[in-house]
Parts: sequence; structure tokens; C-alpha cells
Amino acid sequence: MVEKIINVVIFVLDKTGYTGIFMAMALESACIPIPSEAILPFGGYLSFTGRLNPVLVIIFGTLGGTMGSIGAYYIGKIGGRPLVEKYADKLRLSRSHLEKSDYYFNKYGEKIVFFSRLLPIIRTFISLPAGISKMEIKKFVVYTLLGSLLWSIFLGYAGYKMGEKWTIIREWFHFADIALVVIIIGFVFYKIIRRKLRK
Repeated sequence: MVEKIINVVIFVLDKTGYTGIFMAMALESACIPIPSEAILPFGGYLSFTGRLNPVLVIIFGTLGGTMGSIGAYYIGKIGGRPLVEKYADKLRLSRSHLEKSDYYFNKYGEKIVFFSRLLPIIRTFISLPAGISKMEIKKFVVYTLLGSLLWSIFLGYAGYKMGEKWTIIREWFHFADIALVVIIIGFVFYKIIRRKLRK
């Protein structure tokens, strides 16, 4: 399923350039399962071929990610948790991913909005708990913009430098996703065991 989505994204970006990068990043940041690990490196590859400007790829990727995140923020703020859960299945939002985002936001506070932009999986969903908790919009936009900028620079530049081998980046992030899930599961078990030992 993910591979099919990636192939469609690549086809669209190949035809639409900057507009496609902006829209794809906006959708990804609005909790639609379009991996930025394919969007930005492919944009970097198009820069490598001379079809796009690498700086503009980063700018459009950052703006798209920020706008999509703002949309998700207001969904959480206006509708609250009940609305998010009601349409989670229809939008193919993973409940486990939403719960992880809730956990990190509640544990680390508003600054996680910035740091989560550099984390696979969590970065896509963190805007919802930020909206639900009614985080100050100015802070949210600043943290999101800065985090999205770093993410866009990293992946866009990586795609540019890798050139025709840009698809390797997707494989790296596949393993990163698995590693993150393993770390989270390990942390949960650690907390459970620690509580039992205390009792």
C-alpha cells in the first residue's frame, strides 16, 4: 500500500514540481499517509537533474509541511479528541500513532512540536494533540516552521547529493521507523517493570 502511494507521489511530483511538493507535504502533515521520506528526497533528485532549484524545494516543502500542520492543529482544537477518534478510521489514521503522539506531547510539553518534526511517524500526528490541548497558535507555528525547515533541508539536500540513488534514503527511514517502534515498546515495558518493582 505504502509503495503504491509512493509511486503515485513520484508520478505527480514529476509532473507538478514545486506545487506538487507543497501539496504533498501539506497532506502528509495533515495526517494523510504520504511519506515525506519520498517527497523531499525526490524533490532533491529533481534538483540534481537541474529541473528544480534545491532552495525552492526546501522552501515549498517547509511551507507545505507548516500549512498542513496548521490544518491538523485546528481539527484538534475545534473538534477535540472525539472528532479525531470519530474520523480516525475513515482517514486511515492509526490509533496507536495518535496515542503515541498524545503520550509524547503530554510528557514533553509544547517543545515536542519542534523535536517531533525530526522523528518518523510521530511528526505526522503531533499537531492533533497540540490542537486538542489548545497550544498557543504562535508558538505552534514557530516550532512547526523551524522543525519543518530542518526536516526539509535534511531530506531535500540528501536527495540532491544522492542523485539517482535517492531511493536508498527511503530504505534508511524504513529501518528508522522499525527502530523507533522497538524503542517505544522497550520504553513501555521498562515503565511497567519499574512500577511493579516499586510495588
